[in-house]
Amino acid sequence: MRWDGQLLSGSGSGVRALPGLEGLGRTVTTPEFEGVTFHEVVCKSALNRLPESSAMPFSWTVNPYRGCTHACTYCFARSSHEYLEFDAGGDFDSQIVVKTNLVSVLRKELRRASWRAEPVALGTNTDPYQRAEGRYRLMPGVIGALAGAGSPISILTKGTLLRQDLPLLATAATTVPVQLAVSLALSDPELQASLEPGAPKPAARLELIRSIADAGFDCHVMVAPVVPYLTDDTASLRTLFAALAEAGAATASVMALNLTGRYRDWFLGWLAENHPMLVRRYRQLYGSTGRVSAEYRTHLRRRVEPMLEEFGLTRLEDPYASPPRSPRVSRVRGSVAEDLQESLF
Repeated sequence: MRWDGQLLSGSGSGVRALPGLEGLGRTVTTPEFEGVTFHEVVCKSALNRLPESSAMPFSWTVNPYRGCTHACTYCFARSSHEYLEFDAGGDFDSQIVVKTNLVSVLRKELRRASWRAEPVALGTNTDPYQRAEGRYRLMPGVIGALAGAGSPISILTKGTLLRQDLPLLATAATTVPVQLAVSLALSDPELQASLEPGAPKPAARLELIRSIADAGFDCHVMVAPVVPYLTDDTASLRTLFAALAEAGAATASVMALNLTGRYRDWFLGWLAENHPMLVRRYRQLYGSTGRVSAEYRTHLRRRVEPMLEEFGLTRLEDPYASPPRSPRVSRVRGSVAEDLQESLF
């Protein structure tokens, strides 16, 4: 079997089942993704409803992939990989679950009489535009299905592959609100390569922001996570905000790193290896809860707010917390996002 000219290795019924997932079709490897294994599965559902107790400002999500080749050391979604009997460390980066029938299942769910065209968020767990999307191309079908059902769309990504879907998203935005957000929290390429070894470089994401703005969207930027003692100095933040403004970002949210899940151990292991002198300071800053201290949040907010104002970046709490904004080319339809009142800090 061939995949874009590359011979793949596959397996069928002999592959072990993944807990919580039905219909494992095959396990695939390819030289183009050295060290990465794709587990192609047939999913039973596409829309995920969050529990009412969730603190998230949205109710529905779609996740085409589980695991993420961005390999961000701080990713909170790492813990979710343990439900599949993978570890939250290297397996999260290299054992990628692909829901190959996602689009057909989503279309079926959106046709249900009970569906009320509610907003749907993508990129809330793992990135829908990670490298695998370049091969599986699930997002065009997802975008088309949601827009066809009248459901507002929110996408948060580090992936520059979103650029290829901008024409489709612009078309979708003529009928439903579409909010696009890019995650970028540092501009130092050397530090970024250590913290996010599989993610697009800062310069590439700045170009993505520029492309989103050029396509007529008000691009939101999640400056998250701000990593204490590594990316939180005033000079680094000013450099980043200046670059975001120059690229055409319209709004921004800033959030400090929290370490409340099993990913805490993975991140602290990275910290001990790369910045051992900071380990003690982190244990003091985060204590037993894994949440950064209130004093640190206040200190960060007081420094960041004037800089955001200086560079003309409207501060929003979260890209999903208000009705998504359609691009400027379709604003005549009356879809305008409301500014948010609460702070993310």
